[in-house]
Amino acid sequence: MKYFILYFLVGSSLLFSGCEPSQSSSPPAPEGMVYVPAGEDQDGKKMEAFFMDKTPVTVAQFSAFVEVTNYKTQAETFGDAGVFEVRTGEWSLRKSADFRYPFGPENPAALPDHPVTQVSWNDAVAYAKWAGKRLPSPGEWYSAASSGLKKEEIYSWGGNNWLEEGKFKANFWQGSFPVYNTVADGYLYTSPVGAFGTNKLGMSDMGGNVWQWTTAWEDETITNEKGEKIQVGGSYLCDPAVCHGFKMGNTAHATAETSLCHVGFRCVKEIN
Repeated sequence: MKYFILYFLVGSSLLFSGCEPSQSSSPPAPEGMVYVPAGEDQDGKKMEAFFMDKTPVTVAQFSAFVEVTNYKTQAETFGDAGVFEVRTGEWSLRKSADFRYPFGPENPAALPDHPVTQVSWNDAVAYAKWAGKRLPSPGEWYSAASSGLKKEEIYSWGGNNWLEEGKFKANFWQGSFPVYNTVADGYLYTSPVGAFGTNKLGMSDMGGNVWQWTTAWEDETITNEKGEKIQVGGSYLCDPAVCHGFKMGNTAHATAETSLCHVGFRCVKEIN
């Protein structure tokens, strides 16, 4: 793998104005998707209405794509992928790690109802094209995440707390990253999609579980193989004291060919 780059932008909150979604006159959404009403991004730019997947693409869904198309992921082509070892608190390139075995074949296989990981941005684009969809822009993603919320609410599920009535609202790191995880939310790694409920539009995993690829370049002046694509949403490795990734507005980024054990994606579709 030529470029193994992972950065977190922890203080770069992009504030999006929330608006109450109106579903009364919305067109019927394709199966597995929801209608996201028109809105504005943090700069006041209009965001047209669109459809978005209810959940991140699952291992089962990506496996179906591979079976039909014989697609080979970039992790398989390179022969390795990025893995975080919780015992050592370090990242490394793990031989033979891929979407089927995110931590290598010597470890358990990925479960079908979990979000697919170890897929590069290029892999995600290939899946989206096959499915008749595309990846979201950061503006679309945050418009969907914040729809129906008040400006002061910082999480996609609403409010400013990740623990309510003893229940966690997202899959993230509890303890002290990277040395100790209490696993109080029940999951050391990925969780089944939808395990922590949905936002007001009915989409799950809009905070935590896995980072999700978007269309945007982190630096628009570098759009070749050395450039990095923006990821949103946070993951199970996000410690609020270190990388508050599941707070709306915080981002990460990596090269388009990078595959990581905590990065997946979901798709959107225009309304024709």
